[in-house]
Formats: sequence, C-alpha cells, structure tokens
Amino acid sequence: VVRRHLLQKYEHQPFISCLAGLYSCRWKRYQRERSEPGKCCCKLRECMFFPLLVAAFCFSLVFLYTWGEGKNDYNSFDWYNFGNLGFWFLWSLVILIAAAVLFAYIALLLVLAVCLIAEGQQLYLHWSHKIGTFLVLGFSIASLFALSILWKDHRKTVRLSFQITAPYLHIGAIAIMVLLSWPVALHAIRTDKKVIQVLIVGPYLAVLLFLFLIPLGMYSPCIREMGTLGPKPALIGHRGAPMLAPENTEMSFLKTIEHGGDGLETDVTISYDGVPFLMHDHTLKRTTNIQEVYPNDTDKDAALFSWDTLQKLNAGTWFLKNKPFVGMGSLSEADQIQAMNQSIYKLSNFLRLADSHNKLVIFDLYRPPEKHPYRHLWLRRILDVMLKEAKIKRHLVLWLHNTVRSFVQSVAPGFQHTMGKKAPIEELLKNNIVKLNLVYTDMSSEDIQKYAEANITTNFYVVNEPWLFSLAWCAGAHSVTTNAVHLLKDLSQPLFLMTPQQYNIMWILTDLTSVFLISIVFAV
Repeated sequence: VVRRHLLQKYEHQPFISCLAGLYSCRWKRYQRERSEPGKCCCKLRECMFFPLLVAAFCFSLVFLYTWGEGKNDYNSFDWYNFGNLGFWFLWSLVILIAAAVLFAYIALLLVLAVCLIAEGQQLYLHWSHKIGTFLVLGFSIASLFALSILWKDHRKTVRLSFQITAPYLHIGAIAIMVLLSWPVALHAIRTDKKVIQVLIVGPYLAVLLFLFLIPLGMYSPCIREMGTLGPKPALIGHRGAPMLAPENTEMSFLKTIEHGGDGLETDVTISYDGVPFLMHDHTLKRTTNIQEVYPNDTDKDAALFSWDTLQKLNAGTWFLKNKPFVGMGSLSEADQIQAMNQSIYKLSNFLRLADSHNKLVIFDLYRPPEKHPYRHLWLRRILDVMLKEAKIKRHLVLWLHNTVRSFVQSVAPGFQHTMGKKAPIEELLKNNIVKLNLVYTDMSSEDIQKYAEANITTNFYVVNEPWLFSLAWCAGAHSVTTNAVHLLKDLSQPLFLMTPQQYNIMWILTDLTSVFLISIVFAV
C-alpha cells in the first residue's frame, strides 16, 4: 500500500511537468502542489498577481493590433524619427516585431496558467516571469499613451479598421471563448461551493452573451447588397511611386504611369532664381546627396539654392541606401542604375510628362522664405510655367492652393478647383470647388455621399494598405492618393466584401457552432 501511494505521488507526468516547468520553473513532481477541491487555485499572492498577467495580455494585444493596423503610416513615422534623430532606421518595423514578441510571451504564460488550472495544479509564477509581465505591461501602457499624445490621428485609423476587421475579430473572440470553456468547466466542477461556481461560470456566460449580440451594432460599408458597389477609386501616385523609385523624380512618375496610375501628386518649391522644382522637404538633406556635395549647407532652405546648384545634386542614391518602406522588394539592376542617376525634377518637365500621358496633377505649393526674390511673385511665376511653358491641358490640373483662388480662376479657367478640408456645400459651390482632398482619417461614407449629390468628388490621402483602399472603395471615394499604385491597381474588388445575407449566415453559424461545442464541454 505504501509503495502504491509513493508511486502515485511521484508518478511520471510529462505534460504537467512541462507546463509547470515553463510557468514556474518547477520541473520536479515534489515541487508542485495540487489544488484541493473547493479551494482556490493558488495562494493569495498569486491570486493578486494573476489579474496583472491578464491585464498585460489585454494591453499588449491592444497595442499589437493598434500598431499593426497603423502600417499605412509607417513611412511617415520613420521619417518623423529621421527628422528628430538625424539618421534613417526602420523604427516602425522594430516596434512591430517587439510588440509581437512581447504579446506572444504573455499569451504563452496565460495559456500555461489556464492549462495548469485545468489540470488541478496550484499556480506559482516564477519571479523572472513576474518581472517580464511588469515589463510587458509597462511597455504596452507607455506605448499606447505615447501614441495617444504624439499620434492622435492614429486612433481614427484604428476606428476605421474596425469597419473592416470587426466581423473577423468577432469570430476570433468567439473561438477564444470556446477554448476557454474547457478550463472554466473543469475548474467549476472541481469547486464544491455553488457561490464560487456561479462566480466562475457567471462572468464567462455574460461575456459570451455579449459577444453573441455584438453584431447587432456592427457597421461596415463593405457589407452591402450585390450591385450597389461603386466604381473603383482612381489612383494618384503620391510623389510618384516612392516604393519603386526615389520620390518626386522622373523615374518615380514614370513608374506610376507604367503601373496604370490615373494621376500624379507632388510638391513644388521655387529656386532662388525663379525655377519651380519638385521637393517635399524644406531642406535637401533627406532626398539628395547634399551632405557630400555641400556639407555646410545641409540645413539651408531648398528655395535658397539656384537652379544651377540644384542640378549638381543626386536625388536617387539615398533611396537605394535607406530603402524607405517596410517590405520593399529588391530593384532590378536596370532600375538600380536608373535610380542612381536621378536628379531634382523641374515643374515644367513634370507637367509636360503628365500632359503627354493625359494624367491628372495635384500639388502642394510652398511659399519661399523671407528675403527670397520671388517671395511675393511665386504664384505668378508658377502659373506662368503652367500656362506658358508647359501648356498643360487645364482640365488635368487639380488646383489645391487656396490663396488668391479667384485670381487663379480668372487667369486659368478650366482648372479643377480642389479644397483641402471639409466645408459646407454652399461655400464649396460658391467657390466653384469640384473636389475635396482629405486626409484618410476624415473618411465617412455619409459625407462622401452628401458631397457626391452636389457633384463634388472626394480624394483621400495617403492610402497605401489594401484594407484601407478597400474601405475607401466601399465608402464611395472617387480617388485616393497612394504610395502603392503598383499594389492597389491589381485589386479587382474590395477585400472583405460580402452581402448582408452572407454576413448573417456567418454570424449565426459561428454562434450556433460555439454554443454546440461549449455545451458538449460542460456536459462532459
């Protein structure tokens, strides 16, 4: 009898040994304790720490989802850090990897804890894991707080993403609840007090019921009746095709045209001797080799250089060196050679290129700094280039600049006048506005429809991710400005598009299947 008891006490339990070893670093059988029926699964200190583990899981999951859905703006984030730190690095990718690793770590600890509870083992989290839990919790909370302060529009991006992902997040949440039914049922059965059983099963069933009813309040423009989807939005290359070629260069715009882009977007600055050229930044440090050619002028305003000086700079080698976008493919040898030989592009050449290929153009205009010879003549100079030198077809120009709009309308009738913010329809019609150019976080299917009824179309910028483009398509956007013309051009229909009937079937089947599986678990 004694031998049998000893064998039972020290019997080989490889599964439990593995769980306890990973969770508690207690690999030996004699180091572990079983939970007695009717008693708590762990001591008071461990009971107090377990909610922190759950909180770390929740916050790390929220941050991972939040940061993952922000991929559309990774390039802007990395260039923001370049401006502050002075060197280029893919910080966005590092943060994404760190968020994924930390979430996986906490998720593993939580799964181990649930399995140990289900096996009737007392919980004891090793001190190193407790430190790790505090680090993950602190990192996730600090990161979410930093995002809310430094990148306020990111919250709008996440809210937009729910319009696409909510139906699938709902299925994932139901699947997790089905998996949790096993340890919940086992723990409830082992408890001999009815009150504790209610405290265990009650919240579980409440959460499950809430998840069952969530679809009643869901909205997605991509859940729509067959035949109600509008035409695919036109694609306007943001500074050309900056994922395939150096931005604002001839090669970049040619790549946009090659991949079927409908329009070209750029930024216009004017040189010290009155030559309008394409440059987004106020300095030449990011997109040229000025540090090698004129090292003492790296912080000098781009508009204070003469055109002859600007022509001596290379505008392509930085692109091959920095590889500015996450997930960029490798360029062919011919494209690498072409990129290495790019120079700063004149506005007149840009307009001629667009005109010859019948492409729309839209651009931001930057006023020269104080003491610049064209400080007060810059708009007239740019209009002269457009009307007299390049002679672009006027209907191809989406005129965005709001200063002296009435003057521009008088000297250049035929431009499509575009406003960069939402405004009352009466005001837009009074100013002959035919298009709105809005940041994508302002996307609203109701507003798009309202403006469309007044014959005012909408363009959203900068839309790079397929899910965001799909949302714009379903919402009725007329066009988008994008860094990824070559990717979005291949989409034949929006992602996640389904009819209400298809979604109702998916919802009902998911709920019925989960009820069936959970019932089996609790019955057994």
